[in-house]
Amino acid sequence: MPTFETTTRFTTDLDRLTPAQRHRFRRAVLNGFVPDLRTGRPFHPGLRIKGVRSAPGVYELTWAPDGRATWSYGRARIARDRHIVWRRIRTHDILTRH
Repeated sequence: MPTFETTTRFTTDLDRLTPAQRHRFRRAVLNGFVPDLRTGRPFHPGLRIKGVRSAPGVYELTWAPDGRATWSYGRARIARDRHIVWRRIRTHDILTRH
């Protein structure tokens, strides 16, 4: 099972989402992102995971038509399990606001 941590900015962003938006994010993570991490297979195309050009090592995940979350791989906490650092979560403006 992958392990996770969040940045302070992610937690602040998450708190600003509506309950419906938080639900959609959690559903995308639990039903698509985590299973793909566990198996090591490529991420489901619907998650539209891609690298962020301006930030090497940072990736973007689409959790709704206008919902984006950025993340990076962190140092493994448990042998052979991926560790994910959730960095930001918002709507499309996540890519342009700092």
